[in-house]
Amino acid sequence: MKPKSTLWSRDRHTEGKHLVLREYLKAWFPILGRTQGRIVFIDGFAGPGEYEGGEPGSPTIAMDALMNHSAAHKITAKVFFAFIENRPDRAKYLQSLVDEREPRFPENMRVRVINNDFDPAMRNILDDLEQDRKCLGPAFVMIDSFGVKGFSMDVIGRILSNRKCEVYITIMWSSIKRFGSGPEFKPYMDDIFGPEWKSVGDTAHLDRQELYQQYEQRLKETGARYVLSFDLYQDKRIEYSIFFATWNLAGCDKMKKAIWKVCPCGDFSFRGHATEQLSLNGINRPDYSPLRSALMDQFQGGEWIRIKDVLDFVKSDETRYHSDQVKKPVLRPMEEEGLLQVKPDSREKQWTYPDLCWVRFGEFGQPRLL
Repeated sequence: MKPKSTLWSRDRHTEGKHLVLREYLKAWFPILGRTQGRIVFIDGFAGPGEYEGGEPGSPTIAMDALMNHSAAHKITAKVFFAFIENRPDRAKYLQSLVDEREPRFPENMRVRVINNDFDPAMRNILDDLEQDRKCLGPAFVMIDSFGVKGFSMDVIGRILSNRKCEVYITIMWSSIKRFGSGPEFKPYMDDIFGPEWKSVGDTAHLDRQELYQQYEQRLKETGARYVLSFDLYQDKRIEYSIFFATWNLAGCDKMKKAIWKVCPCGDFSFRGHATEQLSLNGINRPDYSPLRSALMDQFQGGEWIRIKDVLDFVKSDETRYHSDQVKKPVLRPMEEEGLLQVKPDSREKQWTYPDLCWVRFGEFGQPRLL
């Protein structure tokens, strides 16, 4: 339910969204901050910046991720933050949090709070840049709306038309299920999903998986090359899902690492403290069998390929796994079982897989120990 007060209590599923955001920004800021002249973080539905219990909101998480980063002194890019919030009381509260931190800002950090709706504010930003013959990217744009109102695919498409831009979008499944039968809701569905959404059922009887697959395809048609999503639950009920769209393979991989850290069972679902307990007591461990099968299917035929090709496939949205889960957890067991061969002259030590070595997948029998 959309809160009416300036501040409100934080739900457990919201915690999962913010944990993934924080983990991703830990990698995003130093990687781009050392290679680009300017980077931009935009929070399109910023809120007041914190919750009534004092927990940080996404704007303060983003600012603190830069200010408190261990590699902050190595980030040479100019870093611009734009926080868009349409309610004056929340924008004013957020500005007070910005003002409180400003004396500690590094010299290359600038923050602006914009009191406006997301779509018109974002259009203004993009129009001004185009008029000055400049581009938005590299940019990370967070679109975290209550419900399904205020962020059109047209604006998202303009953002993603720049290959250095990424979006982090909340789709409120609970709102779709609750209000979807109302006729006033359908124009918002058209804005987000396009008129094609009607092909997966009326709003009262939508197939969520089909709708999400359709949305992923729209994001790719709009400008993204890779699209990931993960679900956030309140008890056993899904509240909403996050979609991450990017052109960058490394960004896709880093986002998967962030999701795995928060959803350690590998199902890309966050259920608050229950998930944390499962990961701590060792009941659930990552199941790598789907990745083994995916590698066998992708590289069937026994052709020699570089390890880099294997890693690039895993980094992409073709799998839910990330690059750190390939060599020791998957390739070594497969080689031990005779499902992988390595060219002997392409590595110096057995059971290792340097990036320049050559491998092939198949059923070769048990390898001879060196």
